[in-house]
Amino acid sequence: MRAAIVILALVGMGCTAKEAGVSGDAEHLRRQLAKLAPAEIHADLSRLEPAKRQLVLKLVQASRYMDEIFLRQVYARNPEIRDELMRRRDPLDSLRLEYFRVMFGPFDRLEEDRPFLGDKAKPLGANFYPEDLTREEFARWLESHSQDREAFESNFTVIRRRGDSLVAVPYSEEYRHLLEPAARILEEAAQLAENASLKRYLLTRAEAFRTNDYFESDLAWMDLDDPDIEFVIGPYEVYEDRLFGYKAAFEAFVTLIDREETAKLSIIYGYLDELERNLPIPDPYKNLSRGRSSPIRVVNEVFSAGDTKAGVQTTAFNLPNDERVREAKGSKKVLLRNVAGAKFEKCWRPITARVLCADQLPLASFNAYFTHTLLHEVSHGLGPGMIRLPDGRTTTVNKELKETYPTIEETKADVLGMYNALFLVNKGVFPPAFRDSLFVTYLGGMFRSIRFGTQEAHGLANLIQFNFLREKKAFLYDEETARFRVDRDRLPEAIRELAHEVLMIQARLDYEGARGFIRKYGTMPAELQAALGRLTDIPIDIRPVYPIEAEFPER
Repeated sequence: MRAAIVILALVGMGCTAKEAGVSGDAEHLRRQLAKLAPAEIHADLSRLEPAKRQLVLKLVQASRYMDEIFLRQVYARNPEIRDELMRRRDPLDSLRLEYFRVMFGPFDRLEEDRPFLGDKAKPLGANFYPEDLTREEFARWLESHSQDREAFESNFTVIRRRGDSLVAVPYSEEYRHLLEPAARILEEAAQLAENASLKRYLLTRAEAFRTNDYFESDLAWMDLDDPDIEFVIGPYEVYEDRLFGYKAAFEAFVTLIDREETAKLSIIYGYLDELERNLPIPDPYKNLSRGRSSPIRVVNEVFSAGDTKAGVQTTAFNLPNDERVREAKGSKKVLLRNVAGAKFEKCWRPITARVLCADQLPLASFNAYFTHTLLHEVSHGLGPGMIRLPDGRTTTVNKELKETYPTIEETKADVLGMYNALFLVNKGVFPPAFRDSLFVTYLGGMFRSIRFGTQEAHGLANLIQFNFLREKKAFLYDEETARFRVDRDRLPEAIRELAHEVLMIQARLDYEGARGFIRKYGTMPAELQAALGRLTDIPIDIRPVYPIEAEFPER
């Protein structure tokens, strides 16, 4: 049954969503929306010259097309569901439409993708594959059509049925009606750009939208050094593809550089080689040949779109994900300071006040939270990436770990963020007293992240870390107060052990090992469940409100 017909049936027949076996009733939707605290995301555009401000508006305009593409990537019926909700004037449908827009579809990202409209489960492969495609059918097709492997496993194709056959359709063809206008706007923005590196990125990315080849424009993005603007747009993260973890979702970030904060953190840039050499794995598995350009930017977000805006908001990103680009130039780490600050005040601080032991609570700080976020992104660029197999074929960790990759990679980045922070404390980059602040802040942050839901890679990764470190008695539970604390003596070694485990899963391309590791540590313990139950009135995350959107007509 088509989703739009389901909506009509629920409303037209006079039955509530709850009575129909779904969770789209008004009371439930209001509770879910309350979990995402509205937060105005301010960035100071007044310092820009008029032409540059006009350029930023063009970037926002192009980025809005990423919302439309991602909507279609999530679920095939999304456009018709949205259109039907927009046509109706019932207050309940207005509420449904509001939550639909936050979630980019009828599936609740805060509740493991349960449908809040209709009763149809979200396909594991989203709309990147036919809904009925299984992993076994995909594998059988490639066994008998080996010439299709590269296109089928590409980050930038969708898989469709044509008669009895499966075909790979390039994004440039599947989404041409949206990519072409976005490309034209990027070209218009390039005409306003005085900075040569920004102009080159905009023009090469516009070309990539038409050719489906993102390599040159990713290289151009790594070289982007405009003094005011940091901007990225295109298909990147593969988290939406839970069937294989192959297909990249479209997103965009329009940001302004915080020069002062960027200068403070750029000292870490000089330690990247040492961080790689210090990884707790044998030297043959270390990636000492990967490019080390790796610029770090602290920015304030003006606007975001697509994948990054769905449900829980991004605090930082580390791109590009193409291992060829990382081999050549490394990756760029971008931290969204205004977004991080909003999350810290509206969610993080009130959560930790209820779950951490009173004597350790004062050690938690925004500085430690923001530093760990930075080192999380740095750590995405460390460790195994592109690997040569015994038969001479070159592959990547992403491709071989399939649907387990997002969770394993997020676990790696989190725990290596702490491992590397301790290394930098020992090097004198951070003061010794910062160590305990990092420890307590790391534990406190897990409660916020696990609330994202264990169907989401970041939430599941934090649950894995929590269980592993509890097993090692590095996190302790006080039954009398029902609060948690850090064992500051045990935690460093436990962090090293967890980093080793996850890095070796990646280095050995151990898909079955990844599945077993996630099964073992990805379950919810009773004490943690009870703690999360005491947080239900605290927002899980923020719902961004971008003042700049007032300058564009409502879709």
